[in-house]
Amino acid sequence: MEFSEVVARRRMVRNYTDEPVDRVAIDRILDAGRKAPSAGFSQGHAFVVVTEQVDRTRIAELADEPAYVEMGLDPWISRAPVHIAVCVSESAYHRRYNESDKLADGQEIDWPVPYWWVDAGAALQNLLLAAVDEGLAAGFLGLHAIPELKSTLGIPEEYAPIGIVTVGHAAPDRRSGSLRRGWRKRHHVVHHGRWDPDWTPDF
Repeated sequence: MEFSEVVARRRMVRNYTDEPVDRVAIDRILDAGRKAPSAGFSQGHAFVVVTEQVDRTRIAELADEPAYVEMGLDPWISRAPVHIAVCVSESAYHRRYNESDKLADGQEIDWPVPYWWVDAGAALQNLLLAAVDEGLAAGFLGLHAIPELKSTLGIPEEYAPIGIVTVGHAAPDRRSGSLRRGWRKRHHVVHHGRWDPDWTPDF
């Protein structure tokens, strides 16, 4: 599939069939996530792949799936055959930037931007795009019950989960009402050379 088509077809899918997902395809998706960029090649991201129904049901409970159903959505969390918990270790970045080639005047950098979150987002996007490239569907679940999720999946203290990528074969779903806003026009998003002084927000 052409990259432009992958990008165009990527969307957050919130319903799945019960058709199983090829493990080899999941491995390729994970490899795409693993190869996401990271500051200093710190590679602080990690993934927990969840396929057992009991664990997926528990994650759906932590996400209050009934609230989604009350909104008119399908029970897409428990129904997704594969969950991928995207995790990142801030400590991995501090360790990397205390190595000799990364020290600045003998000190670790001040981290004006917490790049571990940036890199976790890059890994997440790679997973979403790779799923489309495999002919699969994917969505993102921002699960906020972090301590309970870590306990359920045995995630070590050093790692913070940023959410769950659901993967499977798409079933008809109700599209997010937020999509009615439409894509922002290019001239509202892109500035050439410097920020357009005549720019006004369109939201």
